[in-house]
Amino acid sequence: MVSAIIPARNEEASIARAVESVAAQLEIWEVIVVDDQSSDRTGAILAELAGRIPKLRVIRNDHLPRGWIGKNYAASVGAAAATGDWLLFTDADTYHYPGSARRALGDAVDHNAMLVSYSPEQEMETFWERVLIPFVYCRLAARFSFARVNDPHSSDAAANGQFLMVLRDVYQAIGGHEAVAGQTLEDVAIARAVKQCGYGIYFTAPMGVVRTRMYRSFEAMWQGWTKNLYPLVGGNAKSMLLEFAESSTVLELFLLAIALLLHFAGFRSAILAPAVGVIAGMLLGKHVSYLASLYRNLYPMRFIQYYLAGSFLYGMVLLASWWKSTRGVVVWKGRSYPAGIA
Repeated sequence: MVSAIIPARNEEASIARAVESVAAQLEIWEVIVVDDQSSDRTGAILAELAGRIPKLRVIRNDHLPRGWIGKNYAASVGAAAATGDWLLFTDADTYHYPGSARRALGDAVDHNAMLVSYSPEQEMETFWERVLIPFVYCRLAARFSFARVNDPHSSDAAANGQFLMVLRDVYQAIGGHEAVAGQTLEDVAIARAVKQCGYGIYFTAPMGVVRTRMYRSFEAMWQGWTKNLYPLVGGNAKSMLLEFAESSTVLELFLLAIALLLHFAGFRSAILAPAVGVIAGMLLGKHVSYLASLYRNLYPMRFIQYYLAGSFLYGMVLLASWWKSTRGVVVWKGRSYPAGIA
């Protein structure tokens, strides 16, 4: 039996779709939604859903203990109430295609995995979503190789909390969410703990299994990625600077602008034209590399038009994430967490 657990805080726009799509899975025994002090219509929507979906249980969480991230505590409350052999942690902004739970159980058997996680298809409806989200996921795909993550002989581990199914006994053996109470990347931390204990994990990005619209406004997208990006790229200054250098086009654009200004100002030099050619070639090479990455990660090729904007915005988010994680305050879902949280 599978117990689905959905932490929900102010999710009135998406909670009904998520609950209904999960509850429709025959392999899911129960759906537990933990309403994490929502102040919008989430509670009312859940009450209506509970009246017509027998397998739905709603738990109202009215406090957050010190040292916990809100989502992690809500997930732990749901896990404590669950009765299934497998625990499926998923988000309130997801949609589960028919057969997704069956697919996950099958992958667990086929790959001898005690944890199965899927990276969802992304729904993108605004300009800023199309600019940033494909760029982020293409960069993460280069960092987190599915082959290395799924290799039991490799120390690499990763997962996506939007669809993370783990055997209950294994979840309890690693200490559950209590062991990652203050971590913003609890999904990666759980996958790492499972693998370090010698259990198999299976992580992939299939089509037609689960999809999500992560952010419905630029503000929410900015808060979400500035919360997660710095720890995702390594969580230290060296890894952040390397990632910035590899992904950003700021240097090339700056040098190109200087060269063009010198040219239009009448400056003549034998090296100016070759320098412009080299810089333009570097930019072209990065465009081609991004186009290939879009293809590998199943994004529309037309998204290449957003490359320069995506590169710039990604760099700004990365710098902001570094600052918030080390010196500022991380804000998410109306709660503030001080710098230095794991």
